[in-house]
Amino acid sequence: MNEEKPDFSNKAYLLPHINREGIRFGVIALCVAALPVAGLVATLAACACGRAGFAALCWASVLAALSALLLLLAYGTFLFFRDPVRYPPDDEKAILSPADGRVCLIQERELPDSLGGLPGHEGRRHWCVSVFMSVFNVHVNRMPTAGEILKIEYIAAKKFFNASLDKASKENERCNYLVRTPDGTEYGVTQIAGLVARRIVPQVVEGQRLERAERFGLIRFGSRLDVYLPEGVKPAVRIGQVMVAGETILGRLA
Repeated sequence: MNEEKPDFSNKAYLLPHINREGIRFGVIALCVAALPVAGLVATLAACACGRAGFAALCWASVLAALSALLLLLAYGTFLFFRDPVRYPPDDEKAILSPADGRVCLIQERELPDSLGGLPGHEGRRHWCVSVFMSVFNVHVNRMPTAGEILKIEYIAAKKFFNASLDKASKENERCNYLVRTPDGTEYGVTQIAGLVARRIVPQVVEGQRLERAERFGLIRFGSRLDVYLPEGVKPAVRIGQVMVAGETILGRLA
């Protein structure tokens, strides 16, 4: 469990910790925003020196509006990659949500793609809980339980559909993970890129062991996470429920 003291200051909300994946995107956005800012400064300097007239003032107002818009977009880019501290419950049997967002699907089905054909999993059905992430959600994904990554399977996109749709799990870009808990229970997790995202960023490798609620990757922009609960475990959530990665309980290990 995370023992770090919670930060309730305004700074924690306005200037949150940013995942390393977002640094370069934020810097690019700031560089783009710097162009009209530089033009605005030059125009205002010319006006102050009396070398520009009314037309220059009009141009300065346009540059000011454009600068404000681009700076706001740059700030939004940083916020998209925010990576706040999470506080998992004390219940060691709890299976936690890997993503922020809302539950969009709850279905009983086999493990996805080739994972369903692995020894010990052929024909077995699991309850699958799908969490849809909008562009306003935190997109850093966290482990539902402590465990070892047995297999990672990346599937390139055939088509791109809205991630909240069921067919996105068979057509969109996705990355499957087979996880084994310390007591030997196995289950699956799938990252699904959305209509806009089209980029999954795994941050773990096969054979790696992680603690519950530890970060394992992210997806850029709108997307979805599927959790194939261990066999015999039923969902403890409902469609439409708001999820918090690393905190909300999806179900409990037997």
